[in-house]
Amino acid sequence: MINQFRTLSLVNLLLLVAFAFFMRIAIFINLPEKFDFEFLEPYTKLLVQIPSASALAPIVNVTIAVMLVIIQAVLFNTIVNRHNLLGKPTYLPALLYVTTSGLFLQFLIISPPLICNFILIWIMDKLLKLGKSGNGMMMMFDIGMLIALGTLIYFPFIVLLVMLWLSLLLYRSFNWREWVSGLIGFLTIFFFLAVFYYWNDNIGQFFQIWKPLVNKFPSSLQINYNDYVVLLPLALIMVLAALQLWENFFRSFISTRKAFQMLFFMFIVSLISFYTKPDFRVYHFLLCVPPGAVLLAYYFSNAKKRWFYESLFAILAISIQYFLFV
Repeated sequence: MINQFRTLSLVNLLLLVAFAFFMRIAIFINLPEKFDFEFLEPYTKLLVQIPSASALAPIVNVTIAVMLVIIQAVLFNTIVNRHNLLGKPTYLPALLYVTTSGLFLQFLIISPPLICNFILIWIMDKLLKLGKSGNGMMMMFDIGMLIALGTLIYFPFIVLLVMLWLSLLLYRSFNWREWVSGLIGFLTIFFFLAVFYYWNDNIGQFFQIWKPLVNKFPSSLQINYNDYVVLLPLALIMVLAALQLWENFFRSFISTRKAFQMLFFMFIVSLISFYTKPDFRVYHFLLCVPPGAVLLAYYFSNAKKRWFYESLFAILAISIQYFLFV
């Protein structure tokens, strides 16, 4: 499977679609009666009225979700190849994106983080262009607006504001206008939201939006570790990928080094942003899939022993399927 996806061909695109549906066969076989959650944050519903997730038949929900993942995987693959993060064009990023976006049952349905991943992939593309851009101020303004749009869909997306300044530290010399422009772009969207709330005599509710930002980071979490055994093979691959990246780090182009540092920070920021959502669900960690899939793809792109890396991927895929069924 890995060796097949190391090349860029139309056949691999067809295989990717088939593999995406195969990795979700467990939920197609055991469809629940309904899904009950909201697509948008409560403070956005004054602006946009859309049906609840429960209005969709489960089969429609799951089918749309897998199609969205396939589209995201292709877009993601295009961006990784465009910025030459793996050294050669390949379909591995798409393959690893589809694989890791099917880790848990909650990943397999339409959810706010799934929709936000379109925006996250777009932001990733812009951040990877940051070092080559002559006008960083406008780019940061655009990224700030994109983060605001993501926050309207799913509040923890707001924590990605940190990526504005971490990326500037990596890619640009200090320019206070660039440091401020991203925040202005973010505030522009919420300024219009505040005006809308004011017109509807509901400005008090607008100020309630920001309360999760003062939540304390949880000192303990209630975790059923049996539900996360599937992460063990994934963690092993991540460790091997980190070792592989470290081995090649100083032999890589400077732009590639900075790109992987930026993606590492994006992964961490996406991971810890759950604290802004007291009732967060497992699907929150879909936000970690784009930056994490690049690192996984890097390992499989550079691994030498075919029997080992093919076996490792097979173990990962089988583990995911097993735990989805049980």
